[in-house]
Amino acid sequence: MKFDVSTTDGKARRGRVTTAHGSFETPAFMPVGTAATVKGMMPGSVSDTGAEILLGNTYHLMLRPGAERIERLGGLHKFMNWPGPILTDSGGFQVMSLNDLRKMTEKGVTFRSHVDGAMVELTPEKSMDIQRMLDADITMAFDECTPFPATPEQAAESMRLSMRWAERSKEAFSERPGYGLFGIVQGGVYPDLREESVEALKNIGFDGYAIGGLAVGEGQEAMLEVLDYTAPMLPGDRPRYLMGVGKPDDLVGAVLRGIDMFDCVLPTRSGRTSQAFTRRGPLNLRNARHRDDNRPMDADCACPACTGFSRAYLHHLIKCEEILGAMLLTWHNLHYYQDLMRGMRDAIAEGALNAFATEFAETQALGDIEEL
Repeated sequence: MKFDVSTTDGKARRGRVTTAHGSFETPAFMPVGTAATVKGMMPGSVSDTGAEILLGNTYHLMLRPGAERIERLGGLHKFMNWPGPILTDSGGFQVMSLNDLRKMTEKGVTFRSHVDGAMVELTPEKSMDIQRMLDADITMAFDECTPFPATPEQAAESMRLSMRWAERSKEAFSERPGYGLFGIVQGGVYPDLREESVEALKNIGFDGYAIGGLAVGEGQEAMLEVLDYTAPMLPGDRPRYLMGVGKPDDLVGAVLRGIDMFDCVLPTRSGRTSQAFTRRGPLNLRNARHRDDNRPMDADCACPACTGFSRAYLHHLIKCEEILGAMLLTWHNLHYYQDLMRGMRDAIAEGALNAFATEFAETQALGDIEEL
C-alpha cells in the first residue's frame, strides 16, 4: 500500500492512497457497507456520488454470511460488486457495544451472536484471518474501543490491552503487495495515554494510523482537542484515519487538524430517517412545511434527488413510507459528503482551506430559507 501527499495547507494534507484494488484521493469519506452493502444504494450509485473506497464490517460479515463463504465466492469485492478499495474494521467496536453479551480476556473476546445465539470467539489472530479472507485492502488491528466516560485507570488498562493486541495483529497480518494494516490509537481523552499509545504503535510499525475511541459521547470540543495533540504525533508519511466520524462540521474540523480518512453511518442512517444534509444545514423532510414546496432540497447539489424531485415530492414519499424516499435521501447525503470532501481537497491544493472552512461555517449558520 502506498500513500503520497501532494499538497499541504497548514496541518491539512491532500494525497492519494494506492491499494491492490485501485486508489483513492484524500481527505476521503468512506460510506459504510456494514453487511456488504451500502443500505439503499446500488454499488454503481455509490460510485456516482464520488466515493472511491468503502468500509465493510468484520463482526457482521463473520456472522453472516461468513468469511469462509465470501472467500469461496471470490472475496468481498466480487461478492458485493465493488471493484474499488475496501477497508474493514476489526470488529472491536461492535464487540464493545455488546456489553453483557461478551467476555473479554487477554486472549480476545467471546460473545454471543445476535444472529443465532451461538458463542463466538474473536481474537487478534482470528480478526486478521477473517479480514484476509474478505480480501480487505486495508485491515484494521483488533482493539477494544474504550468507552466514554472512562477513568484514567480504566482508559489506561483498555489502551494497553489494545496495544498488546496490536502487536499480535501485526504478527498475524499476511503481508501482500497493495494491502495494508492500520494500528488504532486509544487512550480516551487523556493526552499522556494517547501519547503512550502512539509511541507503542510506531514501535510496532503500521501502514497507517487510526484514531479510535472518539465519537462515543465525548462531544465535538473534546474530540477536536484530542486531535489537536494526537494527530501531530503520528508519522507524516502515513494516512491518518479518524474512525466513526461524523457530522459535516466534524469533518471540516478534523481535516484542518491533519486527518485524511473518515467513515460514519450518519449520511446513510439519516437518509433512512428523513434527514438531509445541505449547504445551509440539515433538513427534516418529514416536516409539514415541505409539503407544498416545489424547490429542491439543495439548489447547488447535482444529485438525482435535487435535480429531479421537489421537497414536496420527497415529503410525500416519506409520509407514505415509500422506499424511494429513503433511497433518494441516502443518495443525496452521500453525494453531499463527497462534494464536501472534494471541496476540501481543492481548497488544500489552492492553499485556501481556512477560507473554505470559514465560508462553510457561515453558510451552515444561515439555516434553511423558509420562505417559498
